[in-house]
Amino acid sequence: MPAKQMLPGRRPSTVRTRGRLRPAANAKRPAGRGPLAQVRRTQQQLRKAWDRPLTAYYLIFGSSLLITVLGLVMVYSASMIKALQLGLGDAYFFKKQFIAALIGAGLLLAASRMPVKLHRALSYPVLAGTLFLMVLVQVPGIGVSINGNQNWISLGGPFMLQPSEFGKLALILWGADLLARKGDKGLLSQWKHLLVPLVPVAFLLLGLIMLGGDMGTAMILGAILFGLLWLAGAPTRMFVGVLAFAGVIVALLIKTSPHRMDRLECLGATQPGKNDLCWQAVHGIYALASGGWFGSGLGASVEKWGQLPEAHTDFIFAITGEELGLAGTLSVLALFAALGYAGIRVAGRTEDSFVRFAAGGVTTWITAQAVINIGAVLGLLPIAGVPLPLFSYGGSALLPTMFAVGLLIAFAREEPAARAALAMRQPKTGWKRTVVRWKSMRRRVKKRPSGER
Repeated sequence: MPAKQMLPGRRPSTVRTRGRLRPAANAKRPAGRGPLAQVRRTQQQLRKAWDRPLTAYYLIFGSSLLITVLGLVMVYSASMIKALQLGLGDAYFFKKQFIAALIGAGLLLAASRMPVKLHRALSYPVLAGTLFLMVLVQVPGIGVSINGNQNWISLGGPFMLQPSEFGKLALILWGADLLARKGDKGLLSQWKHLLVPLVPVAFLLLGLIMLGGDMGTAMILGAILFGLLWLAGAPTRMFVGVLAFAGVIVALLIKTSPHRMDRLECLGATQPGKNDLCWQAVHGIYALASGGWFGSGLGASVEKWGQLPEAHTDFIFAITGEELGLAGTLSVLALFAALGYAGIRVAGRTEDSFVRFAAGGVTTWITAQAVINIGAVLGLLPIAGVPLPLFSYGGSALLPTMFAVGLLIAFAREEPAARAALAMRQPKTGWKRTVVRWKSMRRRVKKRPSGER
């Protein structure tokens, strides 16, 4: 059979092999269909989504909402056995947390609707009120000691208040306002204006917290202080000096406390050890390890049956890993990463110095506390006794954190591009548009002609 003639300028795209057609070796792959092209398109799509004006707004709102809702579910699951052991209803702790979440939602909404000027005006009253309550904690008969830490005030009945949790919010608001005012005057280049009175007031808060023995909260407050100094552009020598001084103080506090030394010795422990000193740390690892990929099922935890202390507070992440598995814990980590990433974007894109300091301080607070809590559960850090933000049981920790999230939402709305995008989404029809038009008509009718008396 004569060979089939090829048209000039054409290449065979396929060759026949045993009755089948396969692409020729020299056939070119269509442009844009390879794996590298797909990766580039995905990167471009993610970059476009990230550059949208309302991305930070939706990330902050969505991630904080999901963390809080999932936290309520896990508080109910992790606390029901403890509540029944105390002779209370199985939903006792859940109801208290749900009430706190409702109050916190109101605070979040109020903070998200406040103008920046009002946020700055609240800084000094919040700091003064927090200092007053933290002093009251040390007054005999008023302060209440829980688990060896005297950081609580009884509000009557089952309700307690921990003023040191509000100290984080107070330091952020007051410190951001202070640094913003000094920055507007060009004083932050001088070390005395950068450190005074920010560092002395922060150390006053730290001293009051350490009087109650709560080193975990003091560590978070120290992280907030360093975050504010870094955002203010502190020189490397000054930053390292303050960090070294704080490190010496922390080392002395740990060395002089047998309880803190025991916690340090439990770092990376795999056995409960002598007198079961590492019982909590080891059983936290047991809970995570028994969860597998997808967990034993919601409510099916074994460690919460009296094996793992503080299962619904400091070690709720371990119960999450046991019941929801690696998928559940990675989801929680992803939500915190999204919240922290959005906070960094808000702080980096604003032109308002107060917003930059406040957004950076809130982001430092939430991410540092999450890292310390999760690191302790994983056995990577000593147990500090701090709750997982928005997730663990505790109204005193939930309320200021939700207010702080409201601050981030308000700051995200204040971006110029975000304001323009929100203005374009105002309804052009419907009752809201009708009300706006009716009010404008009334204003025009009330205006009298120039010659009328």
